[in-house]
Order: sequence, then structure tokens, then C-alpha cells
Amino acid sequence: MKRCHGSGGVHGCGSRCWGWISGIGACLLNRISTHFRICNLCEAACGLRIEVEDGGVTSIRGDRDDPFSRGHICPKAIALKDIQEDSDRLKMPVRRAGNGEWEEIGWQEALDEAAERMASVQKKYGRDALAIYRGNPNSHNYGSLLLAPPLLRSLRSKNTYSATSVDQLPHHLAAMLMFGHQLLLPVPDIDRTRFMLILGANPVVSNGSMMTAPGFKDRLQALKQRGGTIVVVDPRRTETAEIAQRHLFIRPGTDAFLLASLLHVLFAEGLVDLGRLQGLCSSFSGLGEIFEDMTPERVAPITAVDAGSIRELALEFAAAESAVCYGRMGVSTQGFGGLCLWMINLLNIVTGNFDRVGGAMFPEPAIDLLSSVGRGRLGRWSSRVRDLPEFGGELPVSTLAEEILSEGDGQVRALLTIAGNPVLSTPNGRQLDAALGQLESMVAIDFYINETTRHANLILPPTPALERDHYDLVFNILAVRNVARYSKPVFKAAKDALHEWQILSELHRRLDRGGFGAQLRRTFLSRLGPRRLVDLGLRRGPYGSLLPGRGLSLARLEEAVHGMDLGPLQPCIERRLQTTNRKIDLAPTPYVQDLERLRQELEPNEVVSDRGMTLIGRRHLRSNNSWMHNYGRLMGGKDRCTLLMHSEDAGRRGLESGQLVEVSSRVGRVTVALEVTDEMMPGVVSLPHGWGHNLEGVHLATAQQHPGVNINDLTDELRVDPLTGNAAFSGVPVWVSDLSTNCFEKTRQTSG
Repeated sequence: MKRCHGSGGVHGCGSRCWGWISGIGACLLNRISTHFRICNLCEAACGLRIEVEDGGVTSIRGDRDDPFSRGHICPKAIALKDIQEDSDRLKMPVRRAGNGEWEEIGWQEALDEAAERMASVQKKYGRDALAIYRGNPNSHNYGSLLLAPPLLRSLRSKNTYSATSVDQLPHHLAAMLMFGHQLLLPVPDIDRTRFMLILGANPVVSNGSMMTAPGFKDRLQALKQRGGTIVVVDPRRTETAEIAQRHLFIRPGTDAFLLASLLHVLFAEGLVDLGRLQGLCSSFSGLGEIFEDMTPERVAPITAVDAGSIRELALEFAAAESAVCYGRMGVSTQGFGGLCLWMINLLNIVTGNFDRVGGAMFPEPAIDLLSSVGRGRLGRWSSRVRDLPEFGGELPVSTLAEEILSEGDGQVRALLTIAGNPVLSTPNGRQLDAALGQLESMVAIDFYINETTRHANLILPPTPALERDHYDLVFNILAVRNVARYSKPVFKAAKDALHEWQILSELHRRLDRGGFGAQLRRTFLSRLGPRRLVDLGLRRGPYGSLLPGRGLSLARLEEAVHGMDLGPLQPCIERRLQTTNRKIDLAPTPYVQDLERLRQELEPNEVVSDRGMTLIGRRHLRSNNSWMHNYGRLMGGKDRCTLLMHSEDAGRRGLESGQLVEVSSRVGRVTVALEVTDEMMPGVVSLPHGWGHNLEGVHLATAQQHPGVNINDLTDELRVDPLTGNAAFSGVPVWVSDLSTNCFEKTRQTSG
């Protein structure tokens, strides 16, 4: 095969070409090209082989030559074609007309009006009257990552929010307090470990989260084949638990008790060994004493994990040749999420499984963001209404609705959203939906009219993924192997299209009120562009060089169309640690103090009522948060938005699979089909997240044919982790009843 000049792809016509010139001629005649690209739809970042003919995608397959994913692919990647061709995707800015309908307008007019709307609100009410929300897709778009921060700094609003506080905020806090930087996030060395303990995570479906690991199922199977052990602790017997040798049910929201008890056993049995990290740790003296009262016998009634299993698990973990504990959404989105992530790190450290092969390790990405991204700070200011803490310049998004609805100084009057749908992805979505309707102004950077953006006055649509280049700034920080990969655009963007970074840059130019120095920096960033910034980052990184022709650069990465393998993870904590004293802080004061809150709940919670249950979420392989339900190929098969319930619970209520039930909580109620299954822990029910496409004004034709229900119509904005401000989605009290239940009973349950 020969490279197709000017196509960024590889020639593969299938014709019997006679040399270089005829090969090009055949490609031009048939307009066929092959492009190698990194999927940017989820954290797995799989390598893709995309075939294009006559300007359209004909196939998307896994790239077998990708050094990281080795040909793995999931169904979501195929939808890149559907996103590109989706008739519901906006191609030009739209403005809400006086009659409520949408009208298409030109870019200059749209950008001018968007800037004027934001500037006028801040001038009239103050800077904090404008709120900003950034959704998860920003992490998959390096242009947005590089150009959004300058815009946000120029706006200087304390009402800045993102999906971080309904997701991974406890991970960042633990990294900051223990290792000195919010991006020093350890990941499991899954390809070399001998024992893996997985808490509140389903990486077979997610392909890892806060852990970039394409083909996770194959990696788990390889772990078993080399004689390793996998233990899953989860209220649901997940797809990951089906592969594991052992699965332990746990009551939602009680993982902190389990982790504290595991640490208790390790200290009580004299199994603590810091190994080579002995001289790199501070606050070790007296650490075991703070877990003295967390005995397995005492926490077993709370967690529903029996004392013998807890003790056995601790002993096995300590005795393993190498071991790693990994926890994700189920532990980070609960009332003790901050404590959970601290104790997961502790468990890995005190057993000698930190910064060592087969344990929890730090990647060394080709672009090291530690020097260019702030270390993170907690509590410099608090939310106006509920006094929840800021972290890294952002407030918890659980407070956004009340900041809009509560009158007084600092009330939010306008909103800018960037690739986000908080009506579906944040707690008490109905309250936020009502609040957005009361804003004086709203601007959205998004290419869909969805449940959130339907409230906007202006929507500015960026180019889709296949029309822009791609480099993973974020997910290489979380990769289980060091790699570097760059993707050229598959299609050239239309003349009248703007990339997300260009929209952000243009808004910044119109809104920047800084002095000459600030304007000079803005002009420099805009003209340099994200591509050159990536090149500079590669040259300044651990594998690059500022000298011409030396080390890793963007030019070299472009030549490696499948990407470059930079090797397995290596012990590196001595050169990566960012704390002031260059030591790991094993017992940061905020965590030690928060343990007192945990102790106050050492007695098992009372049952809410005779029908009371606890609700957890789940995800599916063919879904991605709230925005991938508009593609037909992903929506086939049986209904996936169902309520899972154990057969014992269903039997007591006289319920059967397939019937409609009502699920209610403090904040709302939904009607959904029941699915009876013994994969659920008794007393626990599960709904998937990201659904609820039945709101008026949404322009998503396929999604509206499969609307499902929004789990966040049930989750409670008042349930947060007080330490971090992160939403506590896991373990929401709910009541489930047959729709024939009388009105009095329904009212009693909801008010209970």
C-alpha cells in the first residue's frame, strides 16, 4: 500500500496498480481513501481504520496496528459515521425568534450577539451573574481544552461549573492532597498485576474510566490466564463481575466503611509494608490508630458484606505477588466519595503496591500537563445559597439550579454551556429544567437542540469529530500504557464551519476586557492555534526536544499513522511528585476530619419504609452519557432503559418483568418498565443514566422515538459529599409501586 498524497490516508483501491502514478490515479478516479484515527467518544480511545469513498464513510473498523488498542472497537465508534451524517446536527448558528421557532443566522452576527448577551448581563448585574457549564465532551476535544480556559479567565465569574462535580471530583482532590497535583492520578497496571480489586466500577462496559484501557475485557481475561485473581464489589452483578472469580454484593454508599475495615485488618495483622516508599511518605505515624474502631464485625451490618469476607479480602490483597485496588463511579458519586478515593490510594500504598509494576502507577504522557494546569485548590470560595466548596475554580453543579432560582446579590441570570446537557446529567434535572426557563439569556456551544440547549437564545454549532484533528491531552494522563497518537481530519470542514476552539477564540476576542498584555496573549494563542500548542507540548515533554530534528514532535507523530508506543508504565514517583516537601501525604487533615462524619454513621441506617429501596445507575456499551441515543444503529434491540429489580423484591410487591412501575423519590417520579433479575442485590434497583428525551422542543428524531426516562428526575441535588461537593448519585432512597397503587399510598411514599 502507498500513502495517498493530500488525503491523509492510505491508498487501497483494490486495482492492479502499476506503480506510484497509477496508484494515485486510481484513488482519484474511485475517490477511495483509508484514514487511521483515534476514537474520541469515550475514555478507551481506540484506534480506528476508516474507509471513505466519494466523500462518505463506508466502514469503520478497529486498527489492528494501533500499538494500544490492537484492533479493539466497540459499537459506539461506528456511530462516528452517524454523527457526521445526522440530519438533526446543526451546521450553522441558530437563534430563537420571537415566535419561539429557530432561525439560521451567519457566524459574525451570531458571535456578536452571543458576546453582547454575556457582556450586558455581567455589566448589569456583576460578573457572577453569568454562569458557565462545560460538559464531558470537552475532555475529548483538545482545542476546547486549550482555548476555553483563557475565555473563562477573562469572564472572571465564580459561577463556573462542569461535569467534574457529578463524576470524578474525589479523584482530583485525593491527587492534590496526597501527591500535590490534581492531575497526578494513579491507574491500575492491569497488564501486569496478579490481583485486582474493583469497587463500584464496570470497566468491561466502560472500557475503563479514569483509566484508559481499550479492550478491557481481554485484559481481564489475560489477568486470569496468568493465574491472577479478580474480585468485584458492587450492588449489581455486572458484566465485569461475571468475569471475576468472586463478586461481593455491597449496600450502595457504604464502600468507605468497607475500605476503612480493610485498612483496619492490614494494620491489626501487621501486614503494612511501605516498601521503597518508606522514606517518601509523611503522616505515617499513628495512621493505623484512626482505623482501630473499623473492625469487620462492626461494619458488616452496614455494608452487608460479612466480616469473614472482609478479613479474607484484606489478607488476600496483602499476600498477592502484586495487587491493585480500583474504584470508580459507584465510589466517587456517594456521600463519602472523598474518603473512598483517599482510602483506595492508602490501600495500594500501605501494601507496597504503589508506584510498582502490577500496582497503581502514574503514566508519563508525551505532553505533561502538570506544569501548565493548576495544582488545584479547595474552598477558596463557596456557593452563595448552600455554601458548598469551590475546587479548581469550579463550584459543584448540584447548586446551579438554586443559584438561578434564589433571588439576591449574585443570582445567576445568564448561562453559557459548552458541549453539555446538565438537564439530563445533573441531580434533580426537572428543577434545573425549570430554572433554565427563567434565565434572561442563554448561549450554547453545541450541535444539537437537546434537553438543555432548547432553552438557549443562541446555539453555536462546532464541527463534528471527523472534520477536526485529534490528540488526547487528557486520556494519555490516564492510560495503562504510555502512547502518543495524532489523528488528521477525515473530512475537510465546510467553508462556513468553525471548530470549537475558533468559536471560543472569537468569543474571547469580543469579551476580553484585559489590558494590552492580556490582549497580546490572546492574539498569540489565537494565531498559534491548538495544533502548534500540541507540537510545542510534545517538544517540551519527556520524549521530545526543543532542538530541531530531535525527540518527539508533531511532525514525527504525523508520520506514525498508527501512533507510537512509548512503553509500559514505569516507577516514577520521585520525579512526578508535586507536594511541597516532595513526600506523599498519607493523612491529609481534611480526610482525617471527615472520618468523624463516617463514624457518626457506624450504626446501620433504618429502612426508609416497607417499600423503601435504594437506587443506583448503570451504563450500557452502546450509550455514552446523554448524547448518543440519536443514532439508529445504536438504538436497535430490546429496550435498555428499564428498572432492574431482584426477584425477591418483585415478588413481595407482586410485580413482574415487563409491567410498568412508578419510581418516586423526594424530588420526583418516573414511570418505567420493570426488568426482574437476580443480578441485583435485594433492596437495590437500577436505572441507566443519560435517557429522558421526551421533553418538548427537543430536535432529536431518533432519540425521541426511544425516550426512556431520566434517572436524574429522581436523584437529589441535596445529596452531596460535603467534603468535595461531588454529587451523591449512588444509593438514592426511592419507592417502587405498581401503577395501580392508590393515590394515598403514592403520596405517602413520596413524602416519606
